[in-house]
Amino acid sequence: MSTTIHFEGSMMKMENMILDAVNDVGCVATGEALKRFDTDGLPIIREGVKLTSRNKDSKKYQTPFGIIEIERHVYQSSKGGKIFCPLEDSARTVFAATPKFAQQLSHKYSQGNASSVCSDLRENHNRSIAKSTVQNVTNWIGSIACAQEENWDYAPPEIDEPISTVVFSLDGAYILMANEGYREAMVGNFSLYDCHGERQHTLYLGEAPEYGKACFKERFEREIHRIKARYPDALYLGIADGAKDNWTFLEQHTKRQLVDFYHVTEYLAKAAYAVYPKKNMHTRRKQGLSERCTQLKHEKNAAQTIS
Repeated sequence: MSTTIHFEGSMMKMENMILDAVNDVGCVATGEALKRFDTDGLPIIREGVKLTSRNKDSKKYQTPFGIIEIERHVYQSSKGGKIFCPLEDSARTVFAATPKFAQQLSHKYSQGNASSVCSDLRENHNRSIAKSTVQNVTNWIGSIACAQEENWDYAPPEIDEPISTVVFSLDGAYILMANEGYREAMVGNFSLYDCHGERQHTLYLGEAPEYGKACFKERFEREIHRIKARYPDALYLGIADGAKDNWTFLEQHTKRQLVDFYHVTEYLAKAAYAVYPKKNMHTRRKQGLSERCTQLKHEKNAAQTIS
């Protein structure tokens, strides 16, 4: 391969030419690197079954530098069935993307949507890619993570202070899905507090939109059992909004349940409108709401005494 850089025009133009040349080199080098994971075409044994090569087959792969096309051996048993590609298995490609490019897409996609990822790659890497590729690769990675999650165990941090209180909190939001209507996405956390009320650690949990909350509750309960096994003598509190099913779930695992401060202030705001309903009472209504919120947050037993 021969790449010529013409140092002419604006600095931006020359930088783009340099970047294109670097991408060309990266494509060639990545292609050679992938070939190192291929076999020599001899028969192999996989899961006790002998597979033989069907000769080399050409395929395109997405890399951080561009699309490359290489020939690699693909295998099949004498009885036919599923095709196996040793190169893809050994190199750990993801939906025809190299591991590094899959990592880049996942990171960028976690910060925005598919369109923003495509724009980022185009503007900052001189790399054009279809939205469907971003979605396919990241969805594939997500499915791998979900499949492996039950086998993963998170090492809890070493906390010097004794944990006296553990708070379980959860909430949901309905998200409009294309061609599917609204489905609920869930989030939750587990917060560990010492005897002085100082938070020592928080574990966060999230679940993609689903019908019902079965997957989320199963994962949430799994973490609850782990935490209770580690801190059996702690006081367990449940914090959520006013949704009935949240309380039904938390009552099984906590000694006390509390409505979170944000949602309580929504009730106070409605009460403020009832006390000061007229338009010319806006200032008094705002001041009264602020006073009640401060009272609720800082005074002991304020929830029982606010009027």
